Amino acid sequence: MASKNQFVTLNNGVKYPILGYGTWKSKPGEVENGVMAAIDAGYRHIDCALVYGNEKEIGNALQQKFAEGVVKREDLYITSKLWNTFHQPDYVEAVLKQTLSDLQISYLDLYLIHWPMAFKEGTLQGDLFPKDEKDVTIEGEGSYVETWKGLEKLVEKGLVKSIGVSNFNKKQIEDILKVAKIKPVTNQVECHPYLNQKKLKEFCEQHGIVLTAYSPLGSPDRPWAKPDDPLLLEDPKIAAIADKYKKTPAQVLIKYQIQRGIIVIPKSVTKSRIESNFDIWDFELAQADIDLIDSFDCNGRVCHLNWNKHFKDYPFNDEF
Repeated sequence: MASKNQFVTLNNGVKYPILGYGTWKSKPGEVENGVMAAIDAGYRHIDCALVYGNEKEIGNALQQKFAEGVVKREDLYITSKLWNTFHQPDYVEAVLKQTLSDLQISYLDLYLIHWPMAFKEGTLQGDLFPKDEKDVTIEGEGSYVETWKGLEKLVEKGLVKSIGVSNFNKKQIEDILKVAKIKPVTNQVECHPYLNQKKLKEFCEQHGIVLTAYSPLGSPDRPWAKPDDPLLLEDPKIAAIADKYKKTPAQVLIKYQIQRGIIVIPKSVTKSRIESNFDIWDFELAQADIDLIDSFDCNGRVCHLNWNKHFKDYPFNDEF
């Protein structure tokens, strides 16, 4: 079944859908229906991660859509991420195989190092957030440069088609590029008008690395949100642009990223919103409006993980 979508060409020649379906914070009971609704709406790129705790349910949704004949495996582009407790290169393949087992597929289209920070090494049955007696996350021995070499082996074995990083800053990407036999194809980071990532985008593009925007709608349901935090979806300046195009604020925020050449992965578990978020192919934002939205940048990071600032590889201390 054909799907409307635009594609970006990654630095290894693979074409990837620019609009994907995000699954962070989607509860196991909700995510199955969400993924099925997304595939029915036309999404072909599904963004997952082991730490989200819902890959088994996503696998069930995929199998349902395969069985119905809506899509075949080769029609889909499935991303997952290696969690922070598994940075030791020896762990990488076993952890990936757990994700493949949960998703009920034989390969991933894209595998990312979820964060540059290594937590205390764990097991698949263990605690993904190891903490000390003061409730502080315990740092591990892992090095993201060595982790990267583990990811490269997955490509060589045919278990993964492309590899990349997530939440990496400029210096950390440079560290990877110094040793990489296979270059990262993407850096998945928080990106929206309050944090437009202009400098990081330009740096990544110089090295053929595409940005992927998570939380493109400002992640209003993030667990640590405060009542007085600004809500991007309710910003009157965004609303005014949406009115101009007779679109929703969410559709404008998604289109903004697409027109910047950024892969974007909005998340919803509401069928009508899932469909609406994909219905963005029939309009274009004027460059003046893109420039205006760019001007809203205020370094407004919401996924800051401030409680991990003590880590040597905490990514957000540097300029970008």
